[in-house]
Amino acid sequence: MKTKAKELLKTIYGYDNFRKGQEIIINHTLSKRDTLGVMSTGGGKSICYQIPALIYPHLTIVISPLISLMKDQVDSLKYLGVRAGFLNSTLTKDEYIKLILGIRNKNIKLLYIAPERLMSDKFINFIKEFPISMIAVDEAHCISQWGHDFRKSYLEIPNFLEKINQRPQILALTATATGKVRKDIIEKLHLQTPKIYVDGFDRDNLTFKVEKGVVPEAFISEYLKRNSKKSGIIYAATRKEVDNLYSYLLLKGFSVGKYHAGLDEKERSSFQDKFLKDDIKIMIATNAFGMGIDKSNVRYVIHRNIPKDLESYYQEAGRAGRDGAPSEAILLFFEEDLSTQEFLIEQNEESSKELKITKRKKLDAMVNYAYLESCYREYILKYFGDKRIKNYCGNCGNCKNFKDIQSFTLDAQKIFSCIGRTKESIGISTLTNILMGKVDSKIERKEYFKLSTFGIMATYTRVNLEEFIYYLISENYLEQSAGSFPTLKLTNKAFEVLKNIKAVFRKSNESVTFDYFEDPLFETLNSLRKEIAEKEGVPPYIIFSDLTLMELAEKKPSNRWEMLKVRGIGNQKFKNYGNLFLKTINQLSPQEIDMLHVDNIIDEKYLGENQLINLRNSLNIDITTDELKEILIKTLFTN
Repeated sequence: MKTKAKELLKTIYGYDNFRKGQEIIINHTLSKRDTLGVMSTGGGKSICYQIPALIYPHLTIVISPLISLMKDQVDSLKYLGVRAGFLNSTLTKDEYIKLILGIRNKNIKLLYIAPERLMSDKFINFIKEFPISMIAVDEAHCISQWGHDFRKSYLEIPNFLEKINQRPQILALTATATGKVRKDIIEKLHLQTPKIYVDGFDRDNLTFKVEKGVVPEAFISEYLKRNSKKSGIIYAATRKEVDNLYSYLLLKGFSVGKYHAGLDEKERSSFQDKFLKDDIKIMIATNAFGMGIDKSNVRYVIHRNIPKDLESYYQEAGRAGRDGAPSEAILLFFEEDLSTQEFLIEQNEESSKELKITKRKKLDAMVNYAYLESCYREYILKYFGDKRIKNYCGNCGNCKNFKDIQSFTLDAQKIFSCIGRTKESIGISTLTNILMGKVDSKIERKEYFKLSTFGIMATYTRVNLEEFIYYLISENYLEQSAGSFPTLKLTNKAFEVLKNIKAVFRKSNESVTFDYFEDPLFETLNSLRKEIAEKEGVPPYIIFSDLTLMELAEKKPSNRWEMLKVRGIGNQKFKNYGNLFLKTINQLSPQEIDMLHVDNIIDEKYLGENQLINLRNSLNIDITTDELKEILIKTLFTN
């Protein structure tokens, strides 16, 4: 079964290996044991029940809290070639009949339902006719009053199991659950000698920051200008705050929507649909928005007001970067916002005195986080019982200010000198190889190994050296040329450093992630994804995630086999979209051909059949690709 699981992961989802938590939970599940899995948002919980469901002989029922989440999941599965469906009030009569027939004919492997459906006698009488292999309980913390999203309908799950006269295996999954909530889940779901797996809560692709004493509208407006090409969510504590911020940003010309319980259903659905499809970039919302959203390409989450507890904050912040790509979680903290949360605690008539005391303590923990001067990430992880990080993560607002600034002027001068000595004709990969003293075919042909800068930074690792080069690009010491094979150019700032007029200072722990949203090829692929999504009527991230587009832009696959090595591309995804993206990646305009150096084309990795065909067509010459390849090689060596 384990071999089959890994095979399905590759062929359907396009990944070579499970993440550690996924593998452990799936192994527990395939051993036919009740299982409780706690994995952080973006950790890939859905695969933990989807893979076993495809292996098991009978139906798997997935209990999911919101209709929109079901639709997203089912749409994604259908595009992967998986037989799935959902049963809720949005179905037309014809869709309902088709679903029922699909279940009867065993054409549905995964059935998504809301917990409220479990109270329907009509549904119970229908579904108990069919053998059920597994019940997957998503957002399982909703069954506990000690959790942050308690829903009474989840308490119906044990009653439902009694009424259908069978006891399927249960897999309960959640992103944020303290020890007390985990115990509650096990007891209330009546899990039988369950296997329990609590993954590390760390989201290392998320950068956590707290901003105090800023003017909120000005800060948000400036941040959105700097990140205009990216999707994000801004959370506010009240409907009024959402409406005010929405109106302000709309007047400023930003692409925004809003979401709260005070809007009618049609308006909420319209804004949500536009956000999912990237027709608007920014959603301003109360905490009513998000649990049902599977949008993977959210690059930032900003909290305009402090949330009620760390569970809520971490789950809402975790809606950024679900695809694993770099993202930010920013909290704006103002002491006056505390009174709003305190009021909401006191006014909740359903809360017992004990529960109100617990909620106040949780709010105190949230306030402590806002005032923190040590590592934000470590504080969050300790709160959830994960103690792997000790004092310093290197990737949060506080950690980035821990260490003194150091001079990196000499290292920068070595890099600038190398670029100058190659007449600004090389890209990042070749530059790194020269500086590290690594000989490849291009370096040998161009005799770059004879440069005085060859091997001058051999003590650097490739990762650290490339990261430092990206830092110099981000700080405008270097520029990248346009086109498919960008080369590095020195700016005036770099020349001033070479002449010792200016110095390069940097925090020794600072890291910079290359912003793919400024890369022309990534933008082209992003536009193609949007175009396909609009034709098919689905959100763009269902076609490919941002992370997949980033890998495509970086690796530039030239054929099917290279493309299938990219994360997130399996056989079905390639069948649906592979050739469209390959054509775009490998298509060169006549202007780009004029700009390309012959040695860039002739490098082995650029001798793919597709690229040679595109080059031949662009040059409008009547020869075979093999003849073109031979001409290029002869041209190179005679020059």
